[in-house]
Amino acid sequence: MVGLIGWPVGHSLSSAMHNAAFAELGLNWCYVPLPVRPERLEEAVRGLVALGFAGANVTVPHKEMVMAYLDEVTPGAQAIGAINTIVVRGGRTIGHNTDWRGFLSALRQGGFAPEGRRAVILGAGGAARAVAYALASAGSQVIILNRTLKHAEALVEDLSSLFPSSLTCLPLTSEALGEEAAKAHLLVNATPVGMWPEVESSLWPEELPFPKHLTLFELVYNPLRTKLVKQAASAGAKTIEGLGMLVNQGALAFELWTGIRPSLETMYKACYQILGGKR
Repeated sequence: MVGLIGWPVGHSLSSAMHNAAFAELGLNWCYVPLPVRPERLEEAVRGLVALGFAGANVTVPHKEMVMAYLDEVTPGAQAIGAINTIVVRGGRTIGHNTDWRGFLSALRQGGFAPEGRRAVILGAGGAARAVAYALASAGSQVIILNRTLKHAEALVEDLSSLFPSSLTCLPLTSEALGEEAAKAHLLVNATPVGMWPEVESSLWPEELPFPKHLTLFELVYNPLRTKLVKQAASAGAKTIEGLGMLVNQGALAFELWTGIRPSLETMYKACYQILGGKR
């Protein structure tokens, strides 16, 4: 048994894609949603061991807070400061972060090589931390834009010992977004802006032309085509959908729990069946 710890979790596609992969491989496993209020998080982590779970995924708003309640945290997850996967072994809980490797896999599958490139990340939460770590580790120059500057500054400070000259940050304003995007090769939306049901929301100002040379990686996957994706596509820019990161990080978590690499195609199909798209 595995599941997804978050609040809320009803919107997640994780159960569908993992259960499809379990079924295809003939594994007698089940992935279930685990809605956990923030004040009950410590109890929930202890409950994974008590109930015989093999592990769990962790999503908002728990990715950073959950670290305090784990027996062990892997070096990469420690550096990022966020957990998205827990493995239970020998009665101990071990925290991993598969988001950063899932992001890089999806980015490369989308045809973008991050080495030596300049990237702008919108947001400074758990997802942004994983993306920043991934891009900096791949040799990108990273600029974090966030409405609350102190959160972006904390992200940069936390990663500065590993990547001393790779990350900077600025307040997220229309002016900063336009100026930094014009100089960048990649724009990553690591915020929930544009997610269902707020499908008409976008951080890109209507009056600002979207740079045609820019590649957009949209982490939001529901809807498949957010308003930001539509803005970028209408300008002729290349776009990469967020479902790729979800599936790739999920496959890595699946392998940590079971020791078996699942079919990405099977996981994609399960997600598209719910979202109404095709693959």
